[in-house]
Amino acid sequence: MDQIVDMLNKLDNWVWGWWMIALLFGTHLFMTIRTGFIQRQTVAKGIKLSVTKDTDGEGEVSQFGALATALAATIGTGNIVGVGTAIAMGGPGAVLWCWLTGVFGIATKYSESLIAVKYRVKTRDGRMQGGAMYALERGLNMKWLAIIFAFFAAFASFGIGCATQVNAIANIANGNFGIPNWIVGLAVGVLTAIVIFGGIKSIARVCERLVPFMALFYVLGCIIILCINYDYIIPAIATICRLAFTPGAAAGGLVGSGIRFAIQYGVARGLFSNESGMGSAPIAAAAAQTKNPVRQALVSSTGTFWDTVVVCLMTGLVLVTTIMKNPNINAEHIEDGGMLSTLAFGQIPVFGPIVLTLGIITFAYSTILGWAYYGERCVEYFAGRRGLVPYRALYIAVAVIAPIIKLNVVWTIADILNALMAIPNLVAVLLLSNVIVKETRKYINNLDAKDRTVIPVVEK
Repeated sequence: MDQIVDMLNKLDNWVWGWWMIALLFGTHLFMTIRTGFIQRQTVAKGIKLSVTKDTDGEGEVSQFGALATALAATIGTGNIVGVGTAIAMGGPGAVLWCWLTGVFGIATKYSESLIAVKYRVKTRDGRMQGGAMYALERGLNMKWLAIIFAFFAAFASFGIGCATQVNAIANIANGNFGIPNWIVGLAVGVLTAIVIFGGIKSIARVCERLVPFMALFYVLGCIIILCINYDYIIPAIATICRLAFTPGAAAGGLVGSGIRFAIQYGVARGLFSNESGMGSAPIAAAAAQTKNPVRQALVSSTGTFWDTVVVCLMTGLVLVTTIMKNPNINAEHIEDGGMLSTLAFGQIPVFGPIVLTLGIITFAYSTILGWAYYGERCVEYFAGRRGLVPYRALYIAVAVIAPIIKLNVVWTIADILNALMAIPNLVAVLLLSNVIVKETRKYINNLDAKDRTVIPVVEK
């Protein structure tokens, strides 16, 4: 067993090595240039469109419902623990690289969402199906690669989307309230079953209410903490920028390991947090009620903006300012991002631990719901509807037992599957970049056009 674990760890380190980071970040830069810096449209029009109903379009849920579902899956423990890990391992400079990954990742999220909506299909019973698998099959005639993507994504959902998230909820509930792990697993399993058996409309309804609350509550908590640490904000920003490129030290045990580790951990955690390029969020985008792919692509791209550019940046500033203000927190000797986040938020009496606890619980639970939908769509792609009930039952079973099992191997396998599902998705984005550019130019200056993408009806 030790040999198997060692082999998995080596494989994990290889698939998430420099070549994968270069591939993902390179795609971000390439699509940023190809789309004419679509980030400008994301902030100017995407946010407005996200709260505007497209009543003329076909789809199962509103544009905001699709965005909320994607955000539910994307905004997870990585926004808290992941940022802490980046700082602990790569120094404060990792925050800048994490943020830059989000800024440029907007273009990739836009691109993968556009082709997901453009090549989506409608089942005989009126359900929308879309994502990288349909873009690969219908756009590039690569069904074999589409099946590979769907297979990897479906199995990744059990780990990164379910087991690790339930475990995070159980740990925080047990540590703060003394609730036994098995009770947490049972409660999460029941709550998840109630929601996911209702399909995308049920998941979207819950996410539409949960996501704004959890995000606003967490950001408000970060703002209050930053107000308390106001005299360290400017020094923290200066430290982050300086240590992103050079080794050195700052107050509170903060040590910069140089540009290599700052980039490695900052980019890796940023990619893990916003999922731009993985192909997961576009599966939810394909269900949106919209008349053309550009509208929903702009809406979906705001997810990366909120997730990394806003939430991860806020977390990074909270951690760095709090550690600089409290020199007794020695970040140099802390390799656990969760521990660093706990110590940082714990410096704020009463309010800090509450924000961290509720943040982790709501972020993790929303991720469970979002990834359940992703997994369903992928299972239905390669196994048909007959695979949905077994998948849901297994997903709920994993949620129940996750708090009482060791997840090191599960996390590693899920991490590997995440990288493997990103490769086919990036193939679709890069090979269909001409289509993305054409659609962008066609609609970007006339978003209210009646022209729409034809959605074929298929047997499923």
